[in-house]
Amino acid sequence: MSASQIDSQDAEIVTAKSGIIRINGADMYYEDTGGSGPVVLFSHALLLDLRLFSPQVEALRKNYRCISYEHRGQGRSGDVRSLAISMDELCADVVELIAKLHLGKVHFCGLSMGGFVGLRLAARHPELIRSLILCSTSADAESVGSLLKYAYLNAISFTLGPAAVAKPVAAIIYGKSTYTDPSRSEEFLALIRQVGDNRQSIWRAVNGVIFRRSVFDELKKISAPALVIVGEEDLCTVPAKSVRLAKHICGAQIEQIPKAGHAVTLEQPEIVNAVITKFLSTVQSGN
Repeated sequence: MSASQIDSQDAEIVTAKSGIIRINGADMYYEDTGGSGPVVLFSHALLLDLRLFSPQVEALRKNYRCISYEHRGQGRSGDVRSLAISMDELCADVVELIAKLHLGKVHFCGLSMGGFVGLRLAARHPELIRSLILCSTSADAESVGSLLKYAYLNAISFTLGPAAVAKPVAAIIYGKSTYTDPSRSEEFLALIRQVGDNRQSIWRAVNGVIFRRSVFDELKKISAPALVIVGEEDLCTVPAKSVRLAKHICGAQIEQIPKAGHAVTLEQPEIVNAVITKFLSTVQSGN
């Protein structure tokens, strides 16, 4: 079946479902809202899971078929035995997922690690991408300072377990406006628990992220409409990196979100939902 046939307005309505699908030798957990609308595929950040996009899925599911998945070695997906889970492996997983679910071209939305995957996918497999939404992400390799800091935290996690670093890591993921807001203390505590509940072997996924290679020279290959979103308080991907990213993707738009850190989709969901909805509508209308 061709991509044009899959993307046609007469597409069969798909029933909502969730479960495990075998992808490149690993079990991948995914959730599919179903429907016959254009597909939006969500790819989450390191240490988190597909709940990172719950507000966006809820906002978009009436008009789009929203599919979220969890990377190998994380969440409810299967574990692996390698020393690092590379971004190239994760990119290959998405290619296979799109093929096995017969999705054709998708709107791809990735945050942080999910964005690392999205950049590779859009540059290397343009036939699979209708548009690209990049949240809190960069095309660059990790800086030496950040690499040393994250490697230190990863060593503690490897030795003592993820719970030992959950609180400082959560304070890196959320922006200061969020985690110092008394009305959101329960939300921040939930994030700490989520980070701490990661499997002992999460260090493999961390290695893949912190030792990733730059794909900056591949940005010129990206032809799909692109939207870059970054929180103004992001400590992991500082806004300057997102500005640089947007400048080097032809025609890319950029939106900086106030009072938000790295987990911008959870911290300012209403603003992010409005920005994404407007972007997708523009792409769908061809304007």
